[in-house]
Amino acid sequence: MTRKLWLALPLLVFALFVGAALWRLADPPSTVVASKLVGQPLPPFVLTAALPTKPGFGSADLADGHPRLVNLFASWCVPCVAEAPVLADLKARGVGIDGIAIRDTAPDIAKFLGERGDGYARIGADPNGQAQIALGASGVPESFIVDGRGIIRYHHLGAIMPQDVATIMAEWEKVR
Repeated sequence: MTRKLWLALPLLVFALFVGAALWRLADPPSTVVASKLVGQPLPPFVLTAALPTKPGFGSADLADGHPRLVNLFASWCVPCVAEAPVLADLKARGVGIDGIAIRDTAPDIAKFLGERGDGYARIGADPNGQAQIALGASGVPESFIVDGRGIIRYHHLGAIMPQDVATIMAEWEKVR
């Protein structure tokens, strides 16, 4: 009898494995990546100007009573190219946008903005990605809506596309 149990054990393990796989396929884990900083003050950072024509900024500048959309971008970022006209549209709708240029150079940023449009009031340089890390951002582009007290109220992972504008505007209206 014991020998039969030992022979059936691999079949039982295989059945458990198949059952677990079917269970995860039927109920997959969430694919939403939520920032742990939503509802928290911005981490402290100070960024020098990425371009001579625009001021840099820091987290203290984002607690001036006016909400801002902070967009992490790079001239070398392909999704940032698709996002640029949407940011210009948001700017035209009254959304104040500040940019953080991640691991980029002034000539490349200037060329990117000249070709793709410039929706930014201020652009801070983050040559080593320190502000990016402090914000818990995993890549570019990513955007944060910050209320007038410097509290992160919304995090958008990836490029803001036309279908995201309604959500961004709704989140923006909440902090105005």
